[in-house]
Amino acid sequence: MDFSSFLTSLVTSFLIFVVLMLLFAWLSRKEGNSVVYYPNRILKGLDPPASGTRNPFAWIQEALSSTEQDVISMSGFDTAVYFVFLSTVFGILVLSGVVLLALLLPVAATDNSVKVTAATTSNGTFNEFDKLSIGNVKEKSPRLWAFMIATYWVSFVTYYLLWKAYTHVSKLRADALMSPQLKPEQYAVIVRDIPPVPEGLTRKEQVDSYFKAIYPDTFYRSMVVTDNKVVNKIWEELEGYKKKLARAEVIYAQSKTTGKPGGVRPTNKTGFLGLFGKKVDSIEYYNGKINELIPKLESEQKVTLREKQQAAALVFFTSRVTAASAAQSLHAQIVNDWTVVDAPEPRQILWANLPIKFFQRQVRQYVVYAIVALTIVFYMIPIALISAFTTLEQLKKLLPFLKPVLNIDAIKTVLEAYLPQIALIIFLALLPKLLLFLSKAEGIPSLSHAVRASSGKYFYFTVLNVFIGVTVGGTLFNTFKTIQKNPPDYIITLLANSLPGNATFFLTFVALKFFVGYGLELTRIVPLIIYHVKRKYLCKTEAELKAAWFPGELGYATRAPGDLLIVTIVLCYSVIAPLILPFGAAYFGLGWLILRNQALKVYVPAYESYGRMWPHLFVRILAALILYQVTMLGYFGVKKFYYAPFVIPLIILSFIFGFVCSKKFYRFFHDTALEVVCRELKEVPNMELVFRSFIPQSLGSEKFDDDQFEDALSQVSRTTSLV
Repeated sequence: MDFSSFLTSLVTSFLIFVVLMLLFAWLSRKEGNSVVYYPNRILKGLDPPASGTRNPFAWIQEALSSTEQDVISMSGFDTAVYFVFLSTVFGILVLSGVVLLALLLPVAATDNSVKVTAATTSNGTFNEFDKLSIGNVKEKSPRLWAFMIATYWVSFVTYYLLWKAYTHVSKLRADALMSPQLKPEQYAVIVRDIPPVPEGLTRKEQVDSYFKAIYPDTFYRSMVVTDNKVVNKIWEELEGYKKKLARAEVIYAQSKTTGKPGGVRPTNKTGFLGLFGKKVDSIEYYNGKINELIPKLESEQKVTLREKQQAAALVFFTSRVTAASAAQSLHAQIVNDWTVVDAPEPRQILWANLPIKFFQRQVRQYVVYAIVALTIVFYMIPIALISAFTTLEQLKKLLPFLKPVLNIDAIKTVLEAYLPQIALIIFLALLPKLLLFLSKAEGIPSLSHAVRASSGKYFYFTVLNVFIGVTVGGTLFNTFKTIQKNPPDYIITLLANSLPGNATFFLTFVALKFFVGYGLELTRIVPLIIYHVKRKYLCKTEAELKAAWFPGELGYATRAPGDLLIVTIVLCYSVIAPLILPFGAAYFGLGWLILRNQALKVYVPAYESYGRMWPHLFVRILAALILYQVTMLGYFGVKKFYYAPFVIPLIILSFIFGFVCSKKFYRFFHDTALEVVCRELKEVPNMELVFRSFIPQSLGSEKFDDDQFEDALSQVSRTTSLV
C-alpha cells in the first residue's frame, strides 16, 4: 500500500464516521425513532429525551459524566466489567504511546543509514511510514536499545494496569453478590451425574433423602430435571397460535374502522406457510387449535413430570452460605457421582445439557476442541488467499486479465484502501454462531459459560488466522520460491520479517474498525430500517412491535474477541511501528464513549454472571502481551542485536504474573466466597418464589398444584420470575 492509498483509507473512513455521527444526531431526535435509540430506558420505565429540543451532541456529555453505578443500574455488572476492560486497555495504550512516540520516532527518523531493508513496515513501498519505524534502524545499531527499553515499558505498564483492574473487578463482583436484592440462583445448586435410582424409590425421593442427610437444617426441596423436548415443542406451537390469534383479532378490529361497520374477518390457508390448502376463518381456526393444544400440553406435562425424569436436579437451600458451600464441596467418593456446581440465573440454564454424564462431557469437550482446531487449520487457506490479494501486484499476477482495470488510478486506490479489510470483516462474521453451537455441545450448563467458551475459541481463531495468517500468509505467497530453494535458513527470517511487512494493512484495518464500525454502531442504521419496515408492513400487535425494536444484548461473544484482536495487533506493532498506538487508543477510547451511550440507552443484557468474564479477558490480554514479547525477541534477533536475549526475562515474568494473579484472584470468580454471602438480606426470602422462578415455562400451568406431583417436580402455578 502506497502513501496515497493509506491517506485515502484514513480520510474516507474519518469522513464516513463524521457523516454517521451527524446522521445519528438527526435521526435520534425524531420522535418515531426513540424505541431504536432509547429502548433500554423505555423498558425500564424512563422517558426518552423530548424530540426536537435536545442538543444533538448531548449524548457525549452524558456518556462522559456517567458513573459505574449508572452502567450497573441500566445494564448490569457484566457490562460494567466490560468497560473496565476497555478503560484498562485504553490506559495501557495511552501510557505506552506517550513514551514510545516521544522516544522511538526521533530515534528511528534520524537514522539514515538504511535505505531498503527486508524488514520494512510496508513491503518496501511506503517509505514515509518506514522512516518512523524500527525498519529504519540498521542492524546491530546501539539505537535498538531504545526499542528494548520501550519493550520493557509496555510490559510493565500492562502488568500494573491489569493488576489494578483485577482488584477493581473483584470488588465489583463482591458488591454484586453482597447486594440485598434477592437472587434466586444464590439459594440453588445444580446436581449432575446422579447414580441409578435405588429400588423402591423415585428419583425425587433419592435426591431429597441424599441432601437431607447432608444438610438436614437448610435443605428446602429439589427439582428433578426432565426431558422436555416434546412438551417444549407443544408449548412453542401453542404460543405461536396465541400470537397468530392476537394478530388476527387486531386485523379484524382495524377492518371495522376502515371498511364495513361489521368488519372483514381475516382468513388464512391451512397448508404450507399459509400458501396452500383449505381457506379458513383465522380467528375460529386459531381458537380451535389453541383449545386442541391446551389439553394436549397438560397431558404431556403430566407424562413428562412422571415418566421423563433424568439424572440431574436443582436443589434448593434456605441459606445462601449452604448453597455456596455445597457448590464447592466434594459430595461423593467417586468423582463422576453427585457432581454439584453453583446454579446460574434461571434464564441462563441450558436444560438439555444438565443430564449429560461426566465422562460424556469430557469426550464432548475434546471432540469440540478437535473440531475447532481443524476449523482454524482449514480457515487458514482462505485467510491466506485474502492476504495474497492485499497487494494489487499479487492480484495482477494471479488474475492478469484484470491488469487494464487495476491500472486505473481511482480503482487501484479504492481496492488497496478497502478490499482486504472489508473481506476480512465479512469473513469473520460467519463464525460466531458455529462456535457458540460447538460450545453448547460440550455440555456446558449455562448460557454465560457457553458465551465465554465461544468467545475464547473466537479469540484464538482470530489471532491464529487473521493476525498470524495474514502476516505470514501474505509473505508466503511472495517468497514461496525462495523458501523452496533454501528452506531451513529462510523460514526463521521469514517469520520474523513478515510481521512488520503488514503494518500498514493492520493500521488501516484498525482505523476502519473504529471509524466505520463504531459509526455504524452509534447510528444503528440497520436496526432502524428493519424496525420501520416491520412497523409499516408486518407488525399488527404490540408484542410484534416490541419484538421489532427490542435491541438485544451487547454481544460479548463476538465483541470481546474483536477487541482482543485489536489489542494483539496494537501491542505487537507498538514498538515496531509506534504510529499504530494512537489508532489503537482511538479505537478503545471511541469504543468506550459510544458503547457507554449504547449500554445506558440501548442494549438489554440477556444474562448476568457478575463479572465472570473478566478472568477470560485478563488471560487473553496476557496472551497478547506474551505474543508481543516473543515477536520482539525474534525481531531483535533478525536485527542481529546482541542483547536480544534480554527480552527472555520479560516473557518469564509474564508467565509468573499470570500465575500469581490466577492464584490470588481467580478462585473468587469460580466459586462464591462465603464471607460475601453470609450477609443477611433485608427481608426473609420467599423460598417458594425462589423455587418457582426456576420452573421451565413449558412445565408451568395454572391448574397444577403440589399434591399432584409429589414424586416429580412440585409444580405450582408459574409466577413472574424474580430475575
